[in-house]
This record gives sequence, structure tokens and C-alpha cells, in this order.
Amino acid sequence: MDYVIEMNNIRKEFPGIVANDNITLQVKKGEIHALLGENGAGKSTLMNVLFGLYQPERGEIRVKGEKVKITDPNVANRLGIGMVHQHFMLVDTFTVTENIVLGSEPLKGITVNIKKAEQEVAELSKRYGLNVDPSAKIRDISVGMQQRVEILKTLYRGAEILIFDEPTAVLTPQEIKELTGIMRSLVSEGKSIILITHKLKEIMQVCDRCTVIRKGTGIGTVNVEETNPDELASLMVGREVSFKTVKTESVPGDNFLKIKELYVKDARNVPMVKGLNLEVRAGEIVGIAGIDGNGQSELIEAIAGLRKSESGLIQLREKTLTNLTPRKVTEAGISHIPQDRHKYGLVLDFPVGDNLVLQTYYQKPFSKKGVMSFKKIYQKARQLIKEYDVRTPNEFTKARALSGGNQQKAIIGREIDRSPDLLIAAQPTRGLDVGAIEFIHKKLIEERDKGRAVLLLSFELDEILNLSDRIAVMFDGQIIAEVKPEETNEQQLGLLMAGNTVEKAGGDK
Repeated sequence: MDYVIEMNNIRKEFPGIVANDNITLQVKKGEIHALLGENGAGKSTLMNVLFGLYQPERGEIRVKGEKVKITDPNVANRLGIGMVHQHFMLVDTFTVTENIVLGSEPLKGITVNIKKAEQEVAELSKRYGLNVDPSAKIRDISVGMQQRVEILKTLYRGAEILIFDEPTAVLTPQEIKELTGIMRSLVSEGKSIILITHKLKEIMQVCDRCTVIRKGTGIGTVNVEETNPDELASLMVGREVSFKTVKTESVPGDNFLKIKELYVKDARNVPMVKGLNLEVRAGEIVGIAGIDGNGQSELIEAIAGLRKSESGLIQLREKTLTNLTPRKVTEAGISHIPQDRHKYGLVLDFPVGDNLVLQTYYQKPFSKKGVMSFKKIYQKARQLIKEYDVRTPNEFTKARALSGGNQQKAIIGREIDRSPDLLIAAQPTRGLDVGAIEFIHKKLIEERDKGRAVLLLSFELDEILNLSDRIAVMFDGQIIAEVKPEETNEQQLGLLMAGNTVEKAGGDK
């Protein structure tokens, strides 16, 4: 069998951890090959070895049958290997074209021939159906478009084998659909794709074969058409996983969160929340459904004290929280799992242990008369790491060194552990694998059953339908409808999210 890529018995170690333990991966020409595994299973590490960012301790790599040594990404590029990273590597103030040709600029004498570059980019973009404006600035285009720029960057350098690292983690459902089309057109042109993911639905839709990694070890490779999501989930996690959340009927109590006539602007001073009214009661999960960009983020930030409100009222158990500082909001009984874990969730250069007491380090038992007790702090950290299965060598490891999914589990552990009156969960399972999603869903329902109020923001409609007791649909800065999950479906929710009335969306079902 001719493989375009062979990675045989790759071993990669970091201090205190074996990230890849003798893994073998074989990719055929013209296939989309999934690399599936839990958070921190070693998927990205293996691909960073292939792309030359890491050097393996053992094993060999063959490209088109030839044994190679990939010492850095430039060598990978010369061998026809390109990588689209999960966190994009783009310069905000540069144009699309400038980003694409950076480091490989076409010259006219000693100056860069930007006209020629723009022409080449436009041709490439058209050929693969990417529809990117070559002269637009990166900061002015959507996340989905930025990803296309990353794809074009690899194609411009002549990539035949493309590695996509969690490409749909930051995309809207519409952009995901477009991306799968792009991937198929790349393969029809003879390219080969390795897709790092833990979204089983995506694998079933778009991939030919799938290699599973569990805790750094290769479990095996399966043909996608001969498998199903349940089998893939148990290969990945090592046990059966339930996709349906089991929960009893909610018993809502007092009104905990009350929002009246709230107005909030975004960073550019554009009104995003426009006279919004919302109530969340004790013992219920209220899901906010809406297409990204309809004011959901600004609403959550206003409640959490991260953004000023122009006018209106935010109350928690009759106490007014409008425009209080984040610390005051926290002390009033609100926990916040933020949408952007790097910006609002963690101090990346602090140890995991310190990150787990970010809101409570100045309180007893972690602090006495202004003196912090690191013994108590790290004791607490060890308990949360164990309880939430945060895969980290120890509590002293910097948060930056954890995989995205493990960073998320650390934040969720910290926020839920404080047992708040109101738990705001914004995209709580973004970037998590099925096993971790199942665990987090259970935890959110436990909080509800303890009589807490939970406000859930998610762009995954099945998560909203699965978890919510009540769904508030947000469109253009307002709640335009409230529906019960058992009386609606994805189709109707989608229509409501696009601004249709309940009657137009099909009433009760």
C-alpha cells in the first residue's frame, strides 16, 4: 500500500509525561483521515512532530515512501506538509495577501511584487472555492474567513498534505458546512487531509478513515463507513458514553436573576443589547439560543461585570448588580465560565493551582490577615484536579502547558466548586471531547438540582435542547421568544434564531 505519510512508532516525551507512546499513523493519498482522541490524548503533539515543531525521541517518518527528518516547519513545507493551527497564526494589521505570502514573497527586483501576489492569491482562492478578498485586513474579517486565509497560506506554499487542528472549534454551523465543502474540494484536487478532532458527527460526515489515540497510545485505525459514533466514542474514552443527558423535571423556585430593559454597547460603541428582559429562577437551566453576534456575549459580560451597561437593571436575589466590578459580582453569588478561556478564564503563566483560587485566594482558608497559605491553596487544587479529571503533571504546571480541553475543565471545576446562586456557563463544553461533555452536563444538572440558577449560552443546538428547561431565543439584542425544549426542534429553533416569529417557525411542533 502506498501511503503519502507514514509515522511509525513515534514516541514524544515532555518532563513528567509521555505524550506519544509508540504511535503509528498511515495516511493514503486523497483521503480525509481523522485523528481522534480525548483532550490531552496527544493528537496535536503528534501533528506538531509531523510539522517539525517538535522532535520525537523515537520512531521514523516517511513522506511518499522516503524516510525523512523534519527538523522545522520550513522542512515540512518543502516536503509539501502544511498545518492550519487551532489558534490562528495571523498578523491582524496585515492584509489577507500580506499574511499569505509572508516569508515567501514574490519579488520585483528588491521590492515585494504585491500586485502579482494578490493575483496569485485571488486565483488560488477561486480554484478552491475559498472566496477570500485578497486586499481585506485580517482584523476586519470573520473568524471563518481567517481560517480560509490559513488554508490559503498552506496552499500558496505548495502543500499536498494539510493538517487541520480542531478546525471547527470556533466556527458557526454555517461556516462548518462551508469548511466541509472546502475540504472535499481539496481532496478532489488530489490533496490529502489529516483532521484532528473529537467531534464524532464531523468524522462520520467527512472522513474516510479514523485513527484513535487514547492517553498517548494508538488504539487503532477504522474505516468510517464501517463504524458508528457509539463505537468511536467508546474507542476514544475506553468506556460506553451516553449522548442523551438524563435529568428529572425541573422544579423552579424563587426568581434569582432579573434583567429589565438592559442596554449594552460593544467595544466599538455599537448597541448590542437593546432593552432586553430576562428572568432565571432557582432550580432551572435557561438556555440562550442565538446566532453568534446577536448580543449574547455582551449580555453575559454585562451580568459578570466585565462590560458596562448603558441603562437597565441587573438583579440577583433582589440585590442590584448593574455595573458592579467583577469581584463584587462574584462575591454577590455569581460564577462565570467565560466564552474566551484565555482572555477571561485563566492567567496562562500562573500554575494550575493558582488559577483554581483566582476568586477566593484572599478569603479564608487560603488567606489569613493578608498572608496566603499556599499549603491550603495547593491542597484545594489537588482536590479539584482529581474531581474534574484535569490532565496535568501536577498542580505547579503552568496553565499554558495544558491542552485546551484541560484548561476548560480547570475553569469549570473552579466555578462550580464555589456553589454560586447563579452559574453562567458560556460555551462550557467548547473544545471538549464526548466523555468530558457528558461529565460537565451532569455537573450542570447537579447544580440545578441543588437549587441553583443556571444560565447557559451555547452555539451547539443539541446542547441547548439537551440541557435547558427553558430556551430563550436571542435575536438582534433582544429575547424574541421563549420555548420549552420538548415542544421544539433544531429546525424551528434555527428559524427563530434567524428572527422569525413562533407562528412562522411552526408553533408548538
